[in-house]
Amino acid sequence: MAIFAIGAYYDKDVSQNFINNNIAGPGWSSIEAPELHQFIRSLKVGDIVYLKSASPSSPDIIVKGIGVITNDEVIITSDVVSAGRNIKWLSIEQFRIPKPIEKNNVRLNTMYEEFHPAVQKAVLDKIFE
Repeated sequence: MAIFAIGAYYDKDVSQNFINNNIAGPGWSSIEAPELHQFIRSLKVGDIVYLKSASPSSPDIIVKGIGVITNDEVIITSDVVSAGRNIKWLSIEQFRIPKPIEKNNVRLNTMYEEFHPAVQKAVLDKIFE
């Protein structure tokens, strides 16, 4: 099990679409973003994902939902994403995590594995509160 961040802004905020459709993934085609399609395929059943916004001007990571990958299916026929995974949302309460001071700043990436211990703890605390 690992924790992954997924951005949900594709010309507009689509986080509610992800939540309503129990899905998350990139909005770009496999030609435009082959690395993101490969990333989605690499997620495993039981991995935790959180929807995030982390604009450079904000001092916080805004978490819009936390869920878990429920099966090994990669969805490629969706109006919501170009490739996605089935998610069971465990929390859809929006909250903020202060951006940590870090050397490996990945916050602007669309998707990434979350390695920062303070962010991991905040995500897990929200699930288990």
